[in-house]
Amino acid sequence: MNEDRNKGYLRLEWARSHMPVSASIRERFLKEKPFSGLRVGMALHVEAKTGIFALLLREGGAEIHMASCNPLSTDDSVVTSLREDYKVDVHAKKGESEDEYYEYLHKVLDSKPNIIVDDGGDLVKILHTDRMDLIENIIGGNEETTTGVNRLKVMERAGALRFPMFDVNDADMKHLFDNRYGTGQSALDGIMNATNILIAGKRVTVVGYGYCGKGIALRMKGMGARVTVTEIDPVKANEATMEGFDVMPVKKALAESDMVVTATGMKSVVDMDSMIGAKDGIILSNAGHFNNEIDTEKLEKESVESTQVRESVKAYRLRNGKRIYLISDGRLVNLASGQGHPVEIMDMSFAIQALTAEYLARNHKDLKPAVYAVPETVDREVAVIRLKSQGIEIDTPTEEQIRYANSWTEGT
Repeated sequence: MNEDRNKGYLRLEWARSHMPVSASIRERFLKEKPFSGLRVGMALHVEAKTGIFALLLREGGAEIHMASCNPLSTDDSVVTSLREDYKVDVHAKKGESEDEYYEYLHKVLDSKPNIIVDDGGDLVKILHTDRMDLIENIIGGNEETTTGVNRLKVMERAGALRFPMFDVNDADMKHLFDNRYGTGQSALDGIMNATNILIAGKRVTVVGYGYCGKGIALRMKGMGARVTVTEIDPVKANEATMEGFDVMPVKKALAESDMVVTATGMKSVVDMDSMIGAKDGIILSNAGHFNNEIDTEKLEKESVESTQVRESVKAYRLRNGKRIYLISDGRLVNLASGQGHPVEIMDMSFAIQALTAEYLARNHKDLKPAVYAVPETVDREVAVIRLKSQGIEIDTPTEEQIRYANSWTEGT
């Protein structure tokens, strides 16, 4: 076994050994084969946890075809092992060009999938634009990111969505843990791996205070950073202040920040005007799905000099003499410069994905083209399995408490 293949194999097996929820589901899938006769097309970050998820669906009877959902998030060693040890059809490599990225997505669609598992919405977008001839094969799919779900809801409102899609991102056992604790830890991992810079004592700005932003701010604070939050939502801004964070506009925050992490799913939240006024030597990174949260296009165009100073860090010198450091070209920092979310976090997220895909396979004839919430039964099943795997017991309400909770006449 060559070195890269062995490395990938070990990473896959390490992930498998730390994914007890998926292991429990696997036992049933191997017996019931809920995906028998179905082809699944996946666009996900191709790394070890994703590999175990793909194998879980295959163990449930599915034929798997996979591409990456981000040009820099692929673990090449895992791809090699998936292809050679597990015979999975994977089209991905780290550092894909834009042409290669779309070529690989099209190769997945060439398999004429029945179920789509998307991350960011690009497979669904291509199906509704360039490959509409394949829609007749699709029974539905899952989307696991805020960015992708927002796209789907726009399509639904416009009457453009042609098949049912499940909003996996907003399942409780996904966003309450994956978005917050997963992104919080893995974004720090990516930043620290890329820079080897001390966090303690730095002024760090987190752009966006959704669940991902909350996780990043929490972890930065835990590492000793002085954290500023920027927001457009007054409710979230109030929440950030009550958590002890400073809140101010992006431009003002950048003027005094040592590091910035974006986590909004929105374009150009760090624009050129803000970068011109930023503190000299500021380090910029992005934890959102697409690499457009920081206006890297204008940064490239308007800088007078750019130099690759570390493997994942590029330095730009502006006309005013200030230096801007950008991590991983503004792409998803936790995977472009790190190893992604912790294994146990993705165990829950991919368990939600697997059970939702099973629900779709069994119930698709009753579903119309729309964006659906993950069934509560799926959320609760994953929660119960996870607690059991941790050896944790919880209380159950008594019959008297159930009657009380469901009565409006019973007194105190």
